[in-house]
Amino acid sequence: MVSSTDTIILKPIGVIRTDASDSQIKEENSEVEAVVEIFPEFEEALEGLDGYSHLFILSYLHKLRPDQIGFLKVKPRRLTRRGFSLEELPTVGVFALDSPTRPNPIGLTLVCLKQRDHRKLLVTGIDLFDGTPVIDIKAYQPDYDSRKYSMPEWYLKLMNKKGHI
Repeated sequence: MVSSTDTIILKPIGVIRTDASDSQIKEENSEVEAVVEIFPEFEEALEGLDGYSHLFILSYLHKLRPDQIGFLKVKPRRLTRRGFSLEELPTVGVFALDSPTRPNPIGLTLVCLKQRDHRKLLVTGIDLFDGTPVIDIKAYQPDYDSRKYSMPEWYLKLMNKKGHI
C-alpha cells in the first residue's frame, strides 16, 4: 500500500523461525534449516506452491542497527571470511553487493523448499535470523536461470587472487 510518493507501508506476511544462532546464520552455512511461518490470513496464497524446489524470500532486516541503514557505498566485508583484509577490498556501491547495509533494509534470499505443512514451509539455506519478518515469497521459475552472466573486473580480480574462481 502506498500512502504517499515517499512513504511505502508493507505488512509482514509471516516470520522466520529457526533454532540456528545468529552466528550460525552469519557463517553462510547453506544447510541452515528454518520454518517460514505464514500468518493465517495469508495461508491461501500458498496454494500451488507444493512441488517447487526453491523460493525467493523477501524480508525486512529487522536486526540492522540504524547506523547500518542508508549507506550507498561499503566494502564487501563478507570477503574477509575468505582471507581478505579490509585494506584489500574496494569500496563499491551497495547495489553491487548482497550486503545487508542498504538504503532500505530489505533482504532477498533463495532457499530450498523441503516441505509444506499448511502455512509452515520447511526450508534450507536460510540466511535470515529467527524472528525476521517476511514481506513476500516468490517461487523460483526456470526463466530466472541465467546461463550467460558476467562479473565486474574488481570482483574477478579478488576471486582470482585467492583462488576462488
